[in-house]
Amino acid sequence: MAKVVIISGTLSERSRLEVVLSLLEERLRWAGHTVAWIQARRLPPDALLRGEADSEALLEAQVRLATADVVVIASPVYKASYTGLLKAYLDLLPQQSLAGKVVLPIAMGGTLAHLLVIDYALRPVLAALGAEHVLQGVYVLDAAVEWRDGQGVVRDPDVVRRLDNAVDRLALAQPKGVSA
Repeated sequence: MAKVVIISGTLSERSRLEVVLSLLEERLRWAGHTVAWIQARRLPPDALLRGEADSEALLEAQVRLATADVVVIASPVYKASYTGLLKAYLDLLPQQSLAGKVVLPIAMGGTLAHLLVIDYALRPVLAALGAEHVLQGVYVLDAAVEWRDGQGVVRDPDVVRRLDNAVDRLALAQPKGVSA
């Protein structure tokens, strides 16, 4: 089974995107994969803004990423693109950090008008980092998640289906040396 790293570019502690990512994590674990997270908002802001890629926290995140077979890169849509926080983190990654890895991009936005953010904003950066096997992305509307008693719930069965399909595609796209 694959080692999966979920990179979350959301700035918020209470995030609809992370509700979706937690559901994805549950599905990945159920399929037998191991899952680790890199939450960009928990990385040291000074190191991100100053480009200090050698800070201890960023080096630890780099090791998590380097040992992953599969990388999920997720961001809410801000100003028709992924977050600046995610950009700051991705800018500090070494060249070819995504080479040999299967990558699943996920974006979440308020309207369908931002549906192409994965293809036009995120994919070029993934390619610059060496990603060769980028799966079809999953775009989720904010309205797919609602809050009930302080807990986020994915209420759109289509989102659940698309996440399950992504997990299935992941199994078919395993890197060499990783069993399905």
